[in-house]
Amino acid sequence: MLIHGENGHSPFPWDLPLWQPDYAIFFGVLYAVLLILGIGLTLVFARAIKDARNPGHHKEH
Repeated sequence: MLIHGENGHSPFPWDLPLWQPDYAIFFGVLYAVLLILGIGLTLVFARAIKDARNPGHHKEH
């Protein structure tokens, strides 16, 4: 059992004391930011692939 303010010494994410508010807020924000970045990069790559496959797109410029 961890005391408040004591960190976990395990490399596994399921051993972190997420019931403590400071850990829950930090990891909640971290995973939200990573999710937003991942969705953004997925949309950018999907649009780039779509534009690269469209041969008529470059004739408009």
